[in-house]
Amino acid sequence: MNIGARSTTGWRATIAVAMSNYIEAGSIIAIATSLAFWQAEFDISDFAVGLLAALSANAFGAAIGAILGGPLCDRFGRKAIYTYDLLVYMVGVLLAAFAVNFTMLLAAFVITGIAVGAGVPASWTYIAEQAPSEGRAKHVGTAQLAWSVGPLIGFALAAALAPLGLLGSRLIFLHLFVVAAVVWWVRQGLAESAIWTEEGSATAAQASGATASGQASVLGARGLRGLFSRRVNITALLFLGGIYLFWNTVAGQAGIFMPRVYDTAGLHSPVAQNMLQVLVWGCTVAATYFGFMRYADRMSQRRLYVIGAALGIVGWIVLVAFTDRGVPTMLAFAVLWGVSAGIGAQAFYSLWASELFATPYRASAQGVMFCVVRSFTGLLSYFFPTLLAVTGLTGVGLLLIGLLTVALVIGAVWAPETRGKTLRQIEVERYGKVESEVDGVTPPTTLADGTETEVATR
Repeated sequence: MNIGARSTTGWRATIAVAMSNYIEAGSIIAIATSLAFWQAEFDISDFAVGLLAALSANAFGAAIGAILGGPLCDRFGRKAIYTYDLLVYMVGVLLAAFAVNFTMLLAAFVITGIAVGAGVPASWTYIAEQAPSEGRAKHVGTAQLAWSVGPLIGFALAAALAPLGLLGSRLIFLHLFVVAAVVWWVRQGLAESAIWTEEGSATAAQASGATASGQASVLGARGLRGLFSRRVNITALLFLGGIYLFWNTVAGQAGIFMPRVYDTAGLHSPVAQNMLQVLVWGCTVAATYFGFMRYADRMSQRRLYVIGAALGIVGWIVLVAFTDRGVPTMLAFAVLWGVSAGIGAQAFYSLWASELFATPYRASAQGVMFCVVRSFTGLLSYFFPTLLAVTGLTGVGLLLIGLLTVALVIGAVWAPETRGKTLRQIEVERYGKVESEVDGVTPPTTLADGTETEVATR
């Protein structure tokens, strides 16, 4: 089958690759809305429920996929990942749809999570590399938009299919199988990232032991080896990992356990809980499109990030402090948290993570961070249902507010100035460039972190 690369370019290519985020978020919501049904069907404990969540696309499963997929994406190309990962994903969701016991369900969640983890760093990398510099945030925001539409549709389906019980949840997993199959078919027409193809040749030669010259000597080898060879990369890992770690630890629990939080707050109807989540994600979709995609290329990204982060903190404060006010409090929380998610940490993380690392290890960096962040989310997922039951909404809420505050501070202080610049410009600013070559010998190059690298004679 050859759809033709020319038929899947520009915005169509962006949308096709961004659907990884719809699939990721859809998987998390399918799990979130089905956990109570699975628990009743298989008669499993709260700890077993936490294990399912922790090993899924929401946490450890995705962490394993990311640490494998990121380096493979840099070594073999972006297309190599997005050509095959959805096939693995389809196996996972199909197993979940027809699971007949806890073991089968757990295997399904792990397989799905690994596929999601491998696909997401590749998608963010590809979108940023093929986007125009003056509209990079808008293109990357498409992935955030898809990530928001997934829960919106997922919770709407859960509310509509609630009368069917576990059968309704199985149908939601089947819908994800169909979406993944369609997206996989469309992706067969995608061309490889031009930036990876052009810049990869020099680093590939260096990695194989051939003589290296030019910019490749400044950047280092492909993959994890090159990533950890530059101090400037370590500082970027700490900055971006800090933002995403503290924010996603909250968002991960909210994404998969929010129905339980609403139940603790006094809203016991599963349909009402799911409809409230539809409102959350409807606000996220609107904020992503009308906020991040329209303004992140035009205004101070630091300011927009702080606005989004602050709204999220206010939303959780409202939910914790005014729980006794009932539905009005939950509606206010839904709007504030939804808007925050649309213009907040994940949107900027996916943008900055593609900008602050060089092409030879751009996906590897995202794979490392995604792995670490989802692992921490998984650790909390083990204990979150029990923690919520023991400490109540107040104890859990204060913990989550503290994590969100740390994410706000990190982004407000260290947000980079990359708006409107090409990836090549950012690369030269951060890593330095080779000076003019004299008599066939390239002199030592001063890197952005103050160290020097010797470049081989031609």
